[in-house]
Amino acid sequence: MTAKATKTRTPHRQAPEASEAEFRRWTPEEVVRLQLLPYRSVRSVREKCYRRELFCHRDGGRITFTAEDLRRNNEAGAQVPLTA
Repeated sequence: MTAKATKTRTPHRQAPEASEAEFRRWTPEEVVRLQLLPYRSVRSVREKCYRRELFCHRDGGRITFTAEDLRRNNEAGAQVPLTA
């Protein structure tokens, strides 16, 4: 075959792989230790989850946070500076 007869192959585009963090769940202890939310004690994080002030999952009675939960909590707590 000649060069004109054969088409150059284009590489298949694969869907971008979701990072492992998208599927990970963090406990309140890990959230405080890694400073993923602006709280310093595990108790305050748990109490806010009990009062439903923070987005979290309570699967099987355990409080866990997904990456999406952490994003939503950070967006809800974000403060925009005042422009004068």
